[in-house]
Amino acid sequence: MSSSRILAETLWFPVTLFLGFLFCFAPALHAPQPHHADVVVAGRTPEAKVEAALHRHYPGGFDVTSVADARAARQAVLDRSAVAGYVTGHHPVLYVAKANGTSLLQALGKDFAGLAVANGEPLTLRDVAPTAAKDLTGTTLVYFGTAWNIPGYLLATTLLRAATFNRRRKLMTIVGVAGVFAVAGDLVGVDLGYLPNAPAALAMAFLLTTAVATFCTGMAPFTKQFFPGVGMGLFIVLSTPTSGVAPVAMLPTFFQHVHTVMPLGNAVDALRGVLYFHGAGVRKPVLVLCAWIAAGIGLMGLDAWRHHSTAARHRGGNKQYKEAEPPVDGPSLETPIPTAMPAHHHFGEPIPTLAGTVRDSALQPLQHAAVTVMDDRGRQLVRTATNAQGTYAVAGLPEGHLTIVASSPGRKPQVQRRLLEPGSVLRSDFTLGDRTPGHLRHADLSTRESVDHG
Repeated sequence: MSSSRILAETLWFPVTLFLGFLFCFAPALHAPQPHHADVVVAGRTPEAKVEAALHRHYPGGFDVTSVADARAARQAVLDRSAVAGYVTGHHPVLYVAKANGTSLLQALGKDFAGLAVANGEPLTLRDVAPTAAKDLTGTTLVYFGTAWNIPGYLLATTLLRAATFNRRRKLMTIVGVAGVFAVAGDLVGVDLGYLPNAPAALAMAFLLTTAVATFCTGMAPFTKQFFPGVGMGLFIVLSTPTSGVAPVAMLPTFFQHVHTVMPLGNAVDALRGVLYFHGAGVRKPVLVLCAWIAAGIGLMGLDAWRHHSTAARHRGGNKQYKEAEPPVDGPSLETPIPTAMPAHHHFGEPIPTLAGTVRDSALQPLQHAAVTVMDDRGRQLVRTATNAQGTYAVAGLPEGHLTIVASSPGRKPQVQRRLLEPGSVLRSDFTLGDRTPGHLRHADLSTRESVDHG
């Protein structure tokens, strides 16, 4: 394999993340200002005059509509149909909500104060949705949302190694872990004074972790080696800058659109609704979170159907077929992971650390010969089978001495003990002779002694 290809396969993931952070975080967060923020106006000053005055300072910054009176202006903010309600008159009042973010509150106060001063009138700010005592910036919900969001992706990643778990058990694990995370996070937030005590917040936290973990689990078989890039791209690179770190009304239009579909942003919106706005504006984000869960379950079902269809086709063709299983090991973030892989390497797949060919005594390739790799303690690392050309490949093996056993029905097994050095690809070929009755006991004893004394 050429050095340029190895370099490309090594660098695609960090380069993709680098570009994602570069073109998502900086454009979204470097200079937040209102973009099509909805405000309502009540009083004697015409709506068009207020919009024109605001447009001079922030073109496209505000979308202004009129309401009947001060009560309607205040209620529009509480209903979350507007981020501010401006009441004109001798004593102008601006209704705002700190729960939408202190930076938005300050920007609105500055803009409308300038508008009131231009008319020779002082402005009064009234906060209709104050935050918890220790949430000084109105963004604490984003930090708790992140704690329920990113671990959901990591949970799906670790479940990929739980080879003994079927799809049902994985879903049950996700539901259980999401419930524990929701309760623990809410208890910590309430106890430390960062969150108000509202039981409905538990449901929003639970939905967030479940949505991310379920969708990631469902998409993993389809994205394969690109799973980390897709997962981190969706749930970190795109989700974080659109989550509410900067109020959504102050994000560029593109990132406002991204916010409407991301689980983290919708969960933060739902949490704001149940904690500070008496449930207003909660239905839409809850539906979005449920849609992510449904999509994840749908992908898991599609993957199950795909495997069943493949197995049925092979059985119908009278071919020996056994679906390859990943190595059984405890969930862990350790890399690399010993993994059986196709003998023919494709771009983006892990680079094999062990490869070889199994032949019979006539030097013809043996298909479906079993190859088992064990570490120096005799622990099985991975088991695979040869293809039609008699070849096999394994990636992610640990450095050091390995014991490799090749076997096939009716043939004498062979054992090799080899040293895998750092940065090298180990080649291990086998020739399996016919097993005769007289050799049966002797071959079995020889194999056992070779593995024991390595």
